[in-house]
Amino acid sequence: MAHLEACGDEIIGIDRPHGPDLLDPEALTAFVQEVEPDAVYHLAGWSDVGGSWREPLAAFRANADGTLNLLQACIAANRPRVLSVSSADVYGKVILNDLPISEQAPLQPVTPYAASKVAADFLGLQAHLGYGLDVLRVRAFNHLGPGQSNHFVAPAIAERIAVNELDGTEVVPVGNLTPRRDFTDVRDVVRAYRLLIEHGESGEAYNVCSGHDIAISELAERLITMAAHPMRLEEDPTLQRPVETPVLRGDPARVHKITGWTPEIDMEQTLADLLAEWRTRVGV
Repeated sequence: MAHLEACGDEIIGIDRPHGPDLLDPEALTAFVQEVEPDAVYHLAGWSDVGGSWREPLAAFRANADGTLNLLQACIAANRPRVLSVSSADVYGKVILNDLPISEQAPLQPVTPYAASKVAADFLGLQAHLGYGLDVLRVRAFNHLGPGQSNHFVAPAIAERIAVNELDGTEVVPVGNLTPRRDFTDVRDVVRAYRLLIEHGESGEAYNVCSGHDIAISELAERLITMAAHPMRLEEDPTLQRPVETPVLRGDPARVHKITGWTPEIDMEQTLADLLAEWRTRVGV
């Protein structure tokens, strides 16, 4: 929201505590009809990939049913431009020869979360093709930075480091560190979203990514080096997911071509800002 406000946009945000809920179609439709937005950034839903294995139905309802309800509300209202944010997890089972992943790659979800995002992605396409709604589909690769939930790997590690700095603990528990992911600072990501609202082609899917991948182990080690006292990583079986995609690296050529967007914030700055935020949150 901060970036949109800095650009002069008038923002009306909704969240779960203040409603309306994505799973309440009547309330959602009434809200959209009242506001009559020019553009809708749809980022709401279930974001906990690991948690989707424990509650697959809840994840599917939030991401698929919730997206359907929002799209139908927009169709019934003033038909605003909608940017529906999905995930690179929709690409799922990829091999090295598939990299970098373009928007034409097959969707092969391996997690319940990813399957729910495939449904949301295709609901956006159907709303465009079937109803003529101006929908852009974004497949966001991993992003990180200040404000991100500790359900994600980098902020989870940053939080554990900040807590250790308070109590003197040296061990930082971690899950599987072998996967490689394509990370982009969340502040760069939101720039891409607004540029797509301005310049994106209706009905199209766009990868938002850096085009580079790094191992989770490297990201974790870089955070550890920023700690106030020596710490070490230690694998915790309870943090392991049943299935991991070994590597994801996206091709940002399409979003760059249509908007000129490229990431600007380097990883070192992102991680430093993330750790600083978690130190403030836990009271260091």
